[in-house]
Order: sequence, then C-alpha cells, then structure tokens
Amino acid sequence: MPTLWARVCTRHRKMCLKLWVMGLTTALALTLCGCGGTGAAKSDAPGGGGKGGGRGGRGGDVPVTVAKASSRDVPVEVQVIGNVEAYSTITVKAQVGGQLLQVYFKEGDFVKKGEKLFEIDQRPLEAAYNQAVANISRDKAVLSQAQANKARDEANARYLEAQAKRYAELFQSGVISRDQSEQLRAQSDAAAQAVNADEAAISSATAAMGASTATAENAKVQLGFTTITSPINGRTGNLTVKQGNVVTANNMDLMTINQVEPIYVTFSVPESQLGAIKKYMAAGTLKVRARPQDDETGQDEVGTLTFVDNAVDMTTGTIKLKGTFPNSDHKLWPGEFVRVTLRLTTQQNAVVVPNEAIQTGQTGPFVYVVKEDRTVESRPVVTGARVEQDMVVSQGLSLGETVVTEGQLRLAPGSKVSVRDGRGGGGRGEGRGRGARGEGGRGTSGAGEGGRGQGSGEGGGEGRGQGTGEGGRGEGRGGRRKQG
Repeated sequence: MPTLWARVCTRHRKMCLKLWVMGLTTALALTLCGCGGTGAAKSDAPGGGGKGGGRGGRGGDVPVTVAKASSRDVPVEVQVIGNVEAYSTITVKAQVGGQLLQVYFKEGDFVKKGEKLFEIDQRPLEAAYNQAVANISRDKAVLSQAQANKARDEANARYLEAQAKRYAELFQSGVISRDQSEQLRAQSDAAAQAVNADEAAISSATAAMGASTATAENAKVQLGFTTITSPINGRTGNLTVKQGNVVTANNMDLMTINQVEPIYVTFSVPESQLGAIKKYMAAGTLKVRARPQDDETGQDEVGTLTFVDNAVDMTTGTIKLKGTFPNSDHKLWPGEFVRVTLRLTTQQNAVVVPNEAIQTGQTGPFVYVVKEDRTVESRPVVTGARVEQDMVVSQGLSLGETVVTEGQLRLAPGSKVSVRDGRGGGGRGEGRGRGARGEGGRGTSGAGEGGRGQGSGEGGGEGRGQGTGEGGRGEGRGGRRKQG
C-alpha cells in the first residue's frame, strides 16, 4: 500500500504535466496568430497573399475603366417596324369563257408587261367575228343598192318635173285639157317622193352597216381576250386554274401579279413625330432605310419618304407613312416585316459617351465624372438618342470630360479611383513575403488581369490581387509556416 508521501508526489506530477501541456498549447496558439497577422499585414504589398482590391480594398483606390466624352455628328432618326407592300397588285381574270388551252409561264416567274400568260379556245369567238364581218359586207351591198335607186329616182323626178311644167304652160294656152296637166303634175310629185324614200333606205342601210361594224369590232375584242397578257412587270403568284379547265368570264381569279420594282414599305410613327416629319419634309426629301428582321449582316435598302396619310389613326395615336424603294435586287418582299429607320436630320457635334457610362438613379440618369484629383463626382445628365455603342448627352456633360465606364458599383461621390489602362490578359508580377520560399499570389500586374507571381519568404501564400485591366476581388490564403 503506497505511503502518504508517494500519493502526494503522484498528484504533483500529474498537475505539473497538465500545466506544461497548457503552456505549450498557449505558446503554439500565440505563434500561429503571429504568423497569421504577418500574412495579413503583407497582403497589401504587391504580389502578397490575402485580399487585394475588394470593395475599396481597406480604404484603397477603386480601380475603374474610364472614357472621355467625345463629339460626333449624330443622325436624328425614328426607328419602327414596317411592312413591305407591293407597288401594284394585279388580279388576272378571264374576260371570255372557254377552255384554257395554254399556260405560258411557271408559278413564281417574273414576267414583263405584254408577255403572254394564257391562251383560251378562240374558235367560237372567231366564228362570231367572221359572221359579223359578213354582215358588214351584206349591209354595204344594201347601201349601194339604195344609193343606186336614189340616183334613178332623182333622174326620173327631174324629167317628170320638167314635163309637168311644159304641160302647165300648154294648159294655160288652152292647147291641152286640165286633166292632162294635173296628171303629169301628180307623176312628178310621186317621183320626188320616191327620191325621199330612197334617202331613207340609204340611211337605214348606213345604220345597219354601222351596227354590223360594231358587232364585228366587239367580236374582234372578244377574240383578243382569248390571249391574256401581263399588264405590268412583276412576279406571278399561285396558279388557281390549271391548263385544260373551262373558265367563265369575269367569274374566277386565275392568279395575281405583284410589282416589286419599285416597292413600298408601309410603317406607322407616333403622332408626336408628325410635326418634325412635316418640318423636315418641307426642307427636302427624307431618306428611309429598311432591312429584313433576319438580316443582321447585309446592307440596308435605301428609299425615300413618298406618302404621309391624311389623318391620324385615333385608335392607336399613330400616322401611316410610306417609303418607296427601287428594290432592284429583290431584297424586300411583299408582306414581310422589316426594320425601318426614317432619318429626319443630323445633329452636328453632339457630345457622346459610351452606353455603359450612363447609370440610372432615383432622380434619373447620371454619370460618374473623374476630376483632376482622381476623385469622382456623381452628375445628373439629360440623354438623347442612342447611336451604336454611344449615347448622346444633351445636358450635364462637356466635351473632353472623363467618365467612368466600368466599376461604378464600388463608387460613391468623392471616392478616389485608380484608372485601369484597358482590357485583356495580364502579365506575371513579383510577390514577396517573409520567411521561407513559398508560392506568391496573384499580384498587381501590368495591363489587364493580374498574373501569378513568385514570392519568397515565410508565409508565402496564394491570393488574387487587382490588376490595371479587368481584375477581380481576390481571395487570399496564407501559407503554412515552416517549422524549424
């Protein structure tokens, strides 16, 4: 059985061992904290580990990309969606009935004015025309006979008139009786009336011949309708009646022809633009550009504004316009929707900035302007038209001022900025820590995104810094301290 002294010594040894372990643990913790503090302290150095950049980087300059306000001639335009409309549309119908003997084109062909399209059986109409011509010849003969009868009766009437005068003188002399004198007078009057009858017969024959001529002309016209030609230059559509079928006069559509050279583009603009359109139309011809919606690379078709409707549509508050385009390459097609740009005028020397420089706040659009001391100012602006990648600033900004185009989310009025030179991949930098050789982090590089550098010393770690191009927020990890 152990003695009292032995038990006291055993307890003392256990207590000393616990105290030694606690002391060692505390010393190790302090050492590790010191190493972590050293790494954090070195994080701001070029190439060091830890967070670089971030939102202000612990009070450092905010890296931004900037651009200068420039000037350019800006077109004042109205952009809408429009619809292509054929310059003229012709519906082809048969004007006479009969069998469709021949079709001279294929569906979808381009045809020229006067080109033959269809042939209808002309034999019945040809017979009717020949009959009308024969009737004209008959009426001519009747007219000639009436004229001959008139000439004969006129000669006979003149003879009887002269004889009646002689017999009247003989009666006055008492040579002949009254009865003989009156008999010759009656014969003379009858001959004169026969001449009048002949004149009526001539008039009747002339009228009959005119009617026959008109019938012949009508038959000739009807005969001409058996051959159908194109009235315009254009493109043929779907053929609704095939060859061999019997068509009825003015009762069915054979096909349609659309004239596509030139061609119309119809579009509507808000009524608020009507005043400006009338103003600039009075000054000169307005240009209209059109492009199919699925054509992203081709050139716009250019035409002129030729029609402004005489009333505003009260249901939509818009007014209809038409532009006329040559369309020589048939790029525009009837019925399709196109992007339409109506150019009103050109604004000279307008102040423009990149689109991304314009920010929207509670009071409207604004920009961050970089001052000479590299601090930023939030300035409200009034924007105008957008031109490609630029935005027109009509008020609030002067030519040559510097505005922030990237990095606005980290800024507040009065923030100090560091200007990044541009975009692109960065180079390799040098990072230096303390202690044993370790791998450096992403340090501040040349232009562009920071690259991976080499660090020497204790606690070298891997971290992402902020370059002068498109850098990012870094996540740094301190390295392990090498134990001796």
